[in-house]
Amino acid sequence: MATESRNRVEPGSVNLPVGKFPPSSTSTSVNAEQVATEIIDKLNTALSQKDYNSISSLFLDDGFWRDHLCLSWDFRTVKGSQNVAKFLADHPSPIKLELDHSSPFRAPHVGPIDAFGDVTGIEFFVSVTTAVGSGWGVVRLAETDGWKIFTCFTSLRELTGAEAKINDRRPVGVQHGEQTGRKNWQDRRTADINFENKEPAVVIIGAGQSGLTAAARLKMLDVDTLIVDREDAIGDNWRTRYHQLVLHDPVWFDHMPYVPFPPNWPIFTPKDKLAEFFECYAKLLELNVWTRTELKSSSYDDATRTWTLTLHRHRPDGSVETRTLHPRHVIQATGHSGKKNLPSIKGMDSFQGGRICHSSDFPGADANGTGRHAVVVGSCNSAHDIAQDYTEKGWTVTIVQRSSTCVVTSSSITNIALKGLYDGSAPPTDEADCYLWSIPSELFKAQQAKITTATTQNDAAVLDGLARAGFRVDRGPDDSGLLMKYLQRGGGYYIDVGASRLIAEGKIAVRQGQEIAEILPSGLRLADGSELQADEIVLATGYQNMRTQAREMFGDEVADRVNSVWGFNAEGEVRTMWQRSGHPGFWFMGGNLALCRYYSLLLGLQIAAVEKGIHDGI
Repeated sequence: MATESRNRVEPGSVNLPVGKFPPSSTSTSVNAEQVATEIIDKLNTALSQKDYNSISSLFLDDGFWRDHLCLSWDFRTVKGSQNVAKFLADHPSPIKLELDHSSPFRAPHVGPIDAFGDVTGIEFFVSVTTAVGSGWGVVRLAETDGWKIFTCFTSLRELTGAEAKINDRRPVGVQHGEQTGRKNWQDRRTADINFENKEPAVVIIGAGQSGLTAAARLKMLDVDTLIVDREDAIGDNWRTRYHQLVLHDPVWFDHMPYVPFPPNWPIFTPKDKLAEFFECYAKLLELNVWTRTELKSSSYDDATRTWTLTLHRHRPDGSVETRTLHPRHVIQATGHSGKKNLPSIKGMDSFQGGRICHSSDFPGADANGTGRHAVVVGSCNSAHDIAQDYTEKGWTVTIVQRSSTCVVTSSSITNIALKGLYDGSAPPTDEADCYLWSIPSELFKAQQAKITTATTQNDAAVLDGLARAGFRVDRGPDDSGLLMKYLQRGGGYYIDVGASRLIAEGKIAVRQGQEIAEILPSGLRLADGSELQADEIVLATGYQNMRTQAREMFGDEVADRVNSVWGFNAEGEVRTMWQRSGHPGFWFMGGNLALCRYYSLLLGLQIAAVEKGIHDGI
């Protein structure tokens, strides 16, 4: 039996079950500070004594410990009290948790431990000390036969002896006193960018948000890093996309590490404004970026654990500089996905209209569309934005929707899904990130199902209008909504910023459930035999897995060694991204701005640990 479109996953990954929360506490008077202190004291004592039976007894039978690099050099989510005890026994590295009272949000308090407050418990942040560094986390307690740990999350933030060079550890910026051959800041900066008389430890391929955030983290960890990108300028990966593109996530969800967007930044960021910010970001943080640079060849030496990369750097004067570098690490940061998924359709060469292109190559609709027809194949964010662009310029537009789409309005994203955690009055972004990722994925899916119920009610008029127009909507995997669909398969959704109303009003036509059988000289034929007239055709058909891009750039030897990318493993952790890939010295970095902000630190810490001799990286 075929899997429903809404439940489809990356090949080999898992459609997670919807997690279950314990009963709500019925106590009318609880001293959260006292309860939290007693449990953390007992946990620390048991950890120090390696008393795993006592540790097990502190957790609910179906409790969780989610760990990001504090207990092992992996991302793990362990479910079940006995499995938690075994996990700790298998990873006996010293760890200590302490209550964090640095803000009311972090301090122990009685309140909801699920979305919308259906389950009351105790929640608090902890600071974490490990054998290699320090971190923080979040603990949630439930009252079932006494107070017990329902979820415990620990996440590494700093390496001892290799602390980030920020705040009171920032560089001096000048050498005082008499100096022979003194260089000023610009002299030093030019030499650093060009890697004069030295080589980078890390080369990052791609200068989008993935590459920039990874480089920013490594910069602060004092790891020499070079970003290379084939575009003419930083930000061109956004700047050259279709004319009307605007981020659909609100600004509070999209802040970048160390340099958040200014307080007057628009809630929804236009693509050219984001491109300008990327350029400024690289300059402000002194990131080393070579644009107009191509990777021509690569090889890896297992014995020396180094890469040999041959790069062609195109100079403004038209000359080409060839540089051969020997980094110990390569990060592929070429975007969430891999190669564009451009299907080979019968008759493509016969098309006599204007453009027929993939959505990534669509620059924008011609201004005078009167009497002209466009067909957009696909029904996710890019397809809707492109169809709206055509419509606003007078074209007659049809969307070909092959399966179903999860649709949520931008107002529901801002006012329901992210409200309280990522908004104008929310906690600091780092705290919000710790809180968000502290939720095991099964439970996150359950919370997202509740949020989806609320957003569906809020968006009822929009969704009803789409249904009447013949556009098929879904509520994501197991009714858990847009964000789970994104994490599970990287697509299949639309955050509505106007196109849904155009569809409901009939200004954008819909052909649902059809595949393209053939491209005709003046349009296309669908699988049911019907035909659509088209002067232009845009294939918003998505992208292949990042692994396909690795194969194209680095060859079969690398691509065959790396593990499958994206989708969830059985524990609910995203596969292979931001962690050891299966090939030594090769890392994948990608995702939206929020994912890049959080996971870039964890990726940077892993590489820094290898460079400082704290971890072997294998």
